[in-house]
Amino acid sequence: MGCPLPRLETRVRLSIIIPVRNEAANIVATLAPLQPLRGELELIVVDGGSSDDTLALATPLADRVLHSAPGRAQQMNTGAAQAQGDWLLFLHADTQLPAGFLDLLPDRNAPRQWGRFDVRLAPSSPLLNVVAWMMNWRSRLTGVCTGDQAIFVRRALFEQLGGYAPIPLMEDIELSKRLRKINPPLCLRPPLTTSSRRWQIHGTLRTIVLMWWLRWRYWRGAPVEELARRY
Repeated sequence: MGCPLPRLETRVRLSIIIPVRNEAANIVATLAPLQPLRGELELIVVDGGSSDDTLALATPLADRVLHSAPGRAQQMNTGAAQAQGDWLLFLHADTQLPAGFLDLLPDRNAPRQWGRFDVRLAPSSPLLNVVAWMMNWRSRLTGVCTGDQAIFVRRALFEQLGGYAPIPLMEDIELSKRLRKINPPLCLRPPLTTSSRRWQIHGTLRTIVLMWWLRWRYWRGAPVEELARRY
């Protein structure tokens, strides 16, 4: 694993960990709005084997650029192991956090030790607005959060639970189920904006059906490797 920049000398409040693989089209839009907060937070990009310009674009905009075996869970665990923050926030490479998000996060002694943001899909449509609404309320009702919602967690708790399970899919749901046994998630209403590219490429209704079918099969105990192939 590479680490081109030295470790920060002082502990920061928050480390943002972004797993990437061939995200040249999105990574600048994700990292650029965070630049004024450099020093208040730590930006860690973890590459899983990009063959495009992701690394060249990310390097000047991040505090650390690490290398990892491919797989979102593995990449996020790699980033967490190097992070300096009291809190960890796991952000997808096609997602932008809302303005003022840093002031919304809990402090070190807050009773809630983890949480996530509401989500807004862009580009949007009336049907995709419904999809986002359902994602947000399902999460509130079940205490299960997805990576699209930028899960954040107190670093000590993340380490106590052993981080993300080394599985190729549903790693966010699996972690949420362990975290909610500690306490319910803090569900922040100001929405982040995440790309609707998967729904656009594969069709909104088809993608909705696929996602629900995968979660139902996971709940029924289907092997995650099998679900990953269908995903």
